[in-house]
Amino acid sequence: MSTLSFTKMHGAGNDFVVLDGVRQHVALDGARLRELADRHFGIGADQILVAERTAAPGAQFRCRIYNADGGEVEHCGNGVRAMARFLRDQGLIDGEAV
Repeated sequence: MSTLSFTKMHGAGNDFVVLDGVRQHVALDGARLRELADRHFGIGADQILVAERTAAPGAQFRCRIYNADGGEVEHCGNGVRAMARFLRDQGLIDGEAV
């Protein structure tokens, strides 16, 4: 099992495990995601957010969002707010716009 650095964040009633996939290798399968999200034996979270670089035109980052059951979802408003704060706090973006 590999070691991952993470940040735990809360926002509007949700809690998140945020992983920096820019500066560390993050490879998670459904079982590992469920372990991280487990409130008794893991970190505990509603969702796991992973920041990654992207080749998409006009975008700096990609935010992958996983529910506690290990399934990937397309969006989460609170999660995106947490990710924007994480990127800024980690010095991965300059200014206010992402």
